[in-house]
Amino acid sequence: MFRLNLKIALRNLWKNKGYTLINVGGLAIGLASCMLLLLYVAYEWSYDKHSSGYDRTYVVYSNQKNANNIISYAWTPGVLADELRETIPGVAFASHSTYPAEYLITKEDKSFKKRGIFTDPSFLKIFDYKFIKGNKDQALKSPNGIILSEKLAKILFGNEEPLNKTVKLAGKDLLTVEGVIEDVPETSSIQFDYLLSWEFYEKLNTWTKNAGWGSNFCLTVVQLKDNSAFDKVSKAIHGIYGRNQKDNDNVAIIHPFAKWHLYDQFENGKSVGGKIDMLRIYFILAFCILLIACINFMNLSTARSEKRAKEVGVRKAIGASRKTLISQFILESVLLALLGMMVAFILIEFSLPYFNNLLNVTLTINYTDWNFWLVLFGLTIFTGLIAGSYPAFYLSSFEPVKVLKGFSRAGGTSLSIRKVLVVFQFVFASCLIVGTAVIYQQLIFIKNKPIGYDKNGLIEIPIEGVLKDRSKIELFRERLLKTGLVSHVSTFSRSLTLGGNNTTSISWSGKNPNENILFNFRYAYEDFAATLGGRILEGRDFSHNFVDSTSLVINEAAVKTMGLKKPVGSIITWGEDQFTVIGVMKDFVMESPYHSTAPMVIGKGIDTDGVMAMRLDSSQNLSTAVSKVQAMLKEINPDYPVAVTFVSERFESKFNNEKLMGILANWFGGFAIFISCLGLLGLSLYMAEQRKKEISIRKVLGASSLNILTLLNKDFVKLVAIANLIAFPLAYIMINKWLSKYEFHVEISLIPFAIAIILSLLIALFTVSIQSMKVAKANPVDALKYE
Repeated sequence: MFRLNLKIALRNLWKNKGYTLINVGGLAIGLASCMLLLLYVAYEWSYDKHSSGYDRTYVVYSNQKNANNIISYAWTPGVLADELRETIPGVAFASHSTYPAEYLITKEDKSFKKRGIFTDPSFLKIFDYKFIKGNKDQALKSPNGIILSEKLAKILFGNEEPLNKTVKLAGKDLLTVEGVIEDVPETSSIQFDYLLSWEFYEKLNTWTKNAGWGSNFCLTVVQLKDNSAFDKVSKAIHGIYGRNQKDNDNVAIIHPFAKWHLYDQFENGKSVGGKIDMLRIYFILAFCILLIACINFMNLSTARSEKRAKEVGVRKAIGASRKTLISQFILESVLLALLGMMVAFILIEFSLPYFNNLLNVTLTINYTDWNFWLVLFGLTIFTGLIAGSYPAFYLSSFEPVKVLKGFSRAGGTSLSIRKVLVVFQFVFASCLIVGTAVIYQQLIFIKNKPIGYDKNGLIEIPIEGVLKDRSKIELFRERLLKTGLVSHVSTFSRSLTLGGNNTTSISWSGKNPNENILFNFRYAYEDFAATLGGRILEGRDFSHNFVDSTSLVINEAAVKTMGLKKPVGSIITWGEDQFTVIGVMKDFVMESPYHSTAPMVIGKGIDTDGVMAMRLDSSQNLSTAVSKVQAMLKEINPDYPVAVTFVSERFESKFNNEKLMGILANWFGGFAIFISCLGLLGLSLYMAEQRKKEISIRKVLGASSLNILTLLNKDFVKLVAIANLIAFPLAYIMINKWLSKYEFHVEISLIPFAIAIILSLLIALFTVSIQSMKVAKANPVDALKYE
């Protein structure tokens, strides 16, 4: 019986090539869209799950009580790891490490800036990277040892044996290669090219040896012996700051390492989501597009109901059971789903390079993974069963006597169900249109929001190599200014678009002693505000005309936080030292443009781990000026690769998530609308078949083509209008929830909803009119000659 049904199914698909092509195309686009989105979701979900004990591994966060809220950050004291390991039962390993940073690695005449981490031997026990060469048990115990990734070892040594060979760090420190490990997986939150010992870090940064519980400068990761100890460990770690330092009210919490990438947003000391929210949207979008493709199949299948009616009647008349007919129609839909998946494979392979470039990831189809084939096969069968279920039960329900006398099924329940399906498709399409419009509105709103400085024409270079000598920085600064290539030059202790460097050790007259308020702090050199293009609202900037070693410039947020009525001249205590406020600078955005600017204090000084910022002279040709600056930099710092960064480009990267969401909504929303149009075409085909005699009679009685088009299109306009009425409240709820994540966001206006209704009506009218025009121009004799 299966063989017979298969033959009949193949013959029907071959006989109706146009119908087969449209259905396969719709299912292929739906399946390809679904698979691409699921591949991305799976990729993001796999983050930080590469080590064997990932489910027992946790990142330690510090919860800092502020005046109005709690700030959570994964920066902890260097003494924390040892304290956890020695005093808390249930902790198997605890490791402290620096965050990845670029340093110069030199092998003879080869120099490269690569990411390195200073850490301890416990790091390699928590993250069980595979050692290709060297002894894992002895790794990171020597202060002058280095462990290379396989890729970096190949770059530095080629086919030469790297073990026990030496490389130079930052052009001065000789290190011995004591191991080579496999490259860090792309789906790891901690990315590095080499590992260095913590002992070596303390040698380079002697202040860290005596840094206590008030200095949060490293990442602490713990691995439990068993997750059954989680509650006990979590409770024990809660008050670890207060137990070791009087009046330290920081609270330590442990956050699952496997969730670090997707759940990175905290509010009042608790994880509230992060990238996982966007991933949920993509997951829902994947199956909604597939569902729309299935609905499209249903509509197209039932639109051919009159052509299949006599076949069903004859087969039932000669003894075929309804079960047999259902099996046949389900088999046809599964075959179409299989054909659709084959085409989907081609679409996926062609679109993956663009998709990877868009997402800045490396998605691949692993044909050797049985899990992939299992999901793929299950998805295809699921699609075939869902898509074919309604047509199978509907077509197999025809009664032989009625259909053989003459097919008459108009106006029944089936038509109502088809209308409901089309309404559902356009509800989803309208929601996507509204959502996409709001995403772009929000993006434009945030981009146009004042950031407090002029990022255009502003570049920065890292302070490294010979520039770590402060006298060389000053000489290079003077030389740059004399060339006329730049109008202003200053230094800053962090990149202008990055966060970091904060303290609670700021106090002032009238401060509540029970409040710990977190301040950002930076060090800058002369002419900083002018270089940045910011505004000094009161007082002055740092200048060579004054001795500013005990002076501070603060921002508006700091003035508001401290409640200073006359900020200039105020005395502020920072740690044990007193400083005088000489200027108030307009708030400027460094971290997130979506949140309020944090209070900041800026002291005068050149931080040798910071950046040199310079404003290019507007009268100079931009590319020429940058090239000359690069040449000067190479001349003064020949051992280091030239690294000139445009601040505007770095700032633009802060909007990547929103831009990505907008682009994906555009693409996959377009696919959903296209498939919805095929469903609408299916319904218009069905109605045209049902009403062709009625239309022919109207034409004989004098109805014009415009009358016929209006008659056929008005029902579809009603369906689209109903779909929009349902979609708008849903879209409003969803976009309102999405916008609520942002402190600054656009107000929801009528424009996105107007765009949605106009666009959906135009799409519907265009799609339906294609078929309606054929019916309106048809010769009425063809439909009435049998009467």
